[in-house]
Amino acid sequence: MTECYIYDHVRTPRGRGRPDGALHEVPPIELAAGVLRAIRDRNGLDTGLVDDVVFGCVEPVGEQGADIARLAALHADYAESVAGVQINRFCASGLEATNIAAGQIMAGQSDVAIGGGIESMSRVPIAWMTDPAVAFKTYFIPQGISADLIATKWGFSRTDVDLYAVESQRRAALAWEEGRFARSVVPVKDELGLTLLECDEHMRPGTTMQALGGLKPSFAQLGGDYGFDGVAVQRYPEIEAINHVHHSGNSSGIVDGAAAILLGTREAGATMELKPRARIRAFASIGSEPCIMLTGPEQVTRKVLKRAGMTTSDIDLFELNEAFAAVVLLYQKLLKLDPEKVNVNGGAIAMGHPLGATGAMILGTALDELERTGLGTALVTLCVGAGMGTATIIERV
Repeated sequence: MTECYIYDHVRTPRGRGRPDGALHEVPPIELAAGVLRAIRDRNGLDTGLVDDVVFGCVEPVGEQGADIARLAALHADYAESVAGVQINRFCASGLEATNIAAGQIMAGQSDVAIGGGIESMSRVPIAWMTDPAVAFKTYFIPQGISADLIATKWGFSRTDVDLYAVESQRRAALAWEEGRFARSVVPVKDELGLTLLECDEHMRPGTTMQALGGLKPSFAQLGGDYGFDGVAVQRYPEIEAINHVHHSGNSSGIVDGAAAILLGTREAGATMELKPRARIRAFASIGSEPCIMLTGPEQVTRKVLKRAGMTTSDIDLFELNEAFAAVVLLYQKLLKLDPEKVNVNGGAIAMGHPLGATGAMILGTALDELERTGLGTALVTLCVGAGMGTATIIERV
């Protein structure tokens, strides 16, 4: 099998996903084209060498509709020969897109490909609709209630999840202060060249337990008024009642952003005159119980480690998307992980979760941290709507 290498990665800063956010005025196709231009320009890339652009996008409608990967490549003035495809695996779309691009290379069907993703949540809000027939048989409940179900079932208190959120904010603030993201974050500029955003906008570095203590649970009314708590208890009868502990301060932020990862064979790297930064060691996806929904990361981690012939002790860093605080606490608990090896630079609670792009963003974050610390391996994973998990292992070269 052909080896696949990462040659570079870039991302935008994450802008607040609302009308007053710094990136709201930027169309999604411009965000996507912007990271493609950055990958090209900083590497002197001959885009005629690129076989495919694979981008994740969770809401491919309206301004994000059609095939935004192909259209963004054209808008970025890539060669006409560069194909493009948009894919959707909900929150893991950016990582899945990168895995698909890597798979093309490993299968010998592409020499150079770009994975990544885009989501403009301020302009194209998420609207997940579920067919009633499917919802009934799978005990469908909204993700926030699934997160509260996890907290209830495994005994994570409001204090536990809030403490995790405070630490995420602290780590993210420190990472920005020390310039740990400087190599990969590309400022977003307007048509006049004026900078719109150069730092993640969602962060609240001064977050305290006292401040979080004043926030009301976000999903208690939804669970009670619409009967979703009852559905969760019906599926998990050992739970007498849902303890609602998640709120806006310990859940992932709604933001805008895009990311791109340049992948290729060793031979293609020589042609591009680029040095590989990491190797794709293995990747996998898995389905998990759809009611509780967010437990897939632990299961897919075991699957991808088995595929790679590794154990958790062989992994130096873990990056798990912080969809909700309880998701990370459960992951650490079930895999018996050292919290000092998980999300060392903070995560989506602090910086936000631009759905289609997050997977590619955190893969890049893991690679930057491997290089900064001189460590060797990282495992990147995300929980996924409808009960799934996706994971990728990379190895620094």
